[in-house]
Amino acid sequence: MKNKTTWIVVGIVLAIILLIGGLFISSNNKAIFLEEQINAAQADINVAEKRRYDLVFNLVDAVQSYQDYEGETMESIVSARNSMEHGDVEGAQMEITAVAEAYPELKANENYKQLMNELALTENQIAQYRNNYNEQVRSYNKMVRSFPNNIILNILGYEAIDTTYTDYDAPVDAPQDLFADEN
Repeated sequence: MKNKTTWIVVGIVLAIILLIGGLFISSNNKAIFLEEQINAAQADINVAEKRRYDLVFNLVDAVQSYQDYEGETMESIVSARNSMEHGDVEGAQMEITAVAEAYPELKANENYKQLMNELALTENQIAQYRNNYNEQVRSYNKMVRSFPNNIILNILGYEAIDTTYTDYDAPVDAPQDLFADEN
């Protein structure tokens, strides 16, 4: 009987040790997973902000170039009209026809619309990524602070992330006055 009781006690002690070890491993793995989710969410924000930076300047340059092109085209049409007023009807007609054939659609306003659409999409994407980041931090902090994880993770060196959640204010270096005349 004594031998059987000893085995039962040893079995119970081993079960408790395995249970505690399992809790440590499970809590550690969950904390690592949540930390990686936070890192991925922060990387998503950084990528989207980089996209915004690249997009804004490239699209503004494209819109400005197209606007300059349209200005040159309109100058050609005005010049042709002036030629026509001075009696060179054939020359004016040829110039207007050439402009119309070469540039059938003058559409800087479409470029502006596209610019504004892309900017809106990018800002919405950044807001979604920031919201995701906030949610990941909340999940991590809930886990680190909840019992019994708080005891286990404290022993393993994990701490709650002390943060004010990412806000949606535009950064100080956000593009301003996109359509201001640089002349």
